[in-house]
Amino acid sequence: MWQQRGRDYGIAPIIPFDPPTRPADAATPSDSAVSGDAGDTATLTPRDVWSAARERRRALRREVRRFTARQRRRRRVWIVSLSIVAALVLGSVGAAYSPLFSVERVTVVGTSQLDAGAVQTALSDQLGTPMPLIDESAIKAALVSFPLVESYSLEARPPHELIVRIVERTPVGAVQGDAGYTLVDAAGVALSTTPEPPAGHPLIEVEGGLTSPTFTAAGQVFRALPEDLRPQVTTISATTPNDVTLTLADGRSVVWGGPSESGKKAVTLAQLMTVRPDASGYDVSSPQAAVVR
Repeated sequence: MWQQRGRDYGIAPIIPFDPPTRPADAATPSDSAVSGDAGDTATLTPRDVWSAARERRRALRREVRRFTARQRRRRRVWIVSLSIVAALVLGSVGAAYSPLFSVERVTVVGTSQLDAGAVQTALSDQLGTPMPLIDESAIKAALVSFPLVESYSLEARPPHELIVRIVERTPVGAVQGDAGYTLVDAAGVALSTTPEPPAGHPLIEVEGGLTSPTFTAAGQVFRALPEDLRPQVTTISATTPNDVTLTLADGRSVVWGGPSESGKKAVTLAQLMTVRPDASGYDVSSPQAAVVR
């Protein structure tokens, strides 16, 4: 007994506790589980393990196929599309190189002085040739034999027509030589030769020949003349590139000068010829200060 603040406290009695005794043959749940697992593991065979692994692989493959189904569909669409395109391309190429698209007709357009029939005959070796196999070198070699051809272009019009568009050279006059009178264009290319002056074309008399700057200037002047004035010119003469002179059919002369400002010179000349038709000559070498004689 002991005292605190004047009170007496007693000691609580101690009651002994004895847990119930488990029978010797009873088993705890954990013991049962352990013993059960041990028994199951003990009964597994290699065949069971192999079967379980196989099922696991099958399940994994099914999952992979399920997640990649969209990708496989997209791949099939691409393969089918590319196959169709390849088939179309191969079919088109095969048809283009077959007799279905061979040349059966050659049409020549753009000729006025040149005989279109002669050009067609020269290109007759292209008949029966598939369009993609047309020999442009052979066509060029055939057209070179025609001096009037300045340039040309080819147009394939399936299934069987080949169109040849020709730009002819424009004659500027005739140059007298030992063989007669040679008709030439502004570049000095000989187009034809005749013993007499060709009708409707002026005679060109320049210093230095067909390859000189003087001839080039004379050709440029003639091509710059108005369409109604060209037929009136009978002679084109020049000693330098800047003193080109034209002689008209009625005997009047036109001092043109060089090929520069040809547009203004043509307008000035037309005005002077309207105002002074009785003049013997005109000098438009300087269009701002033209002279009438």
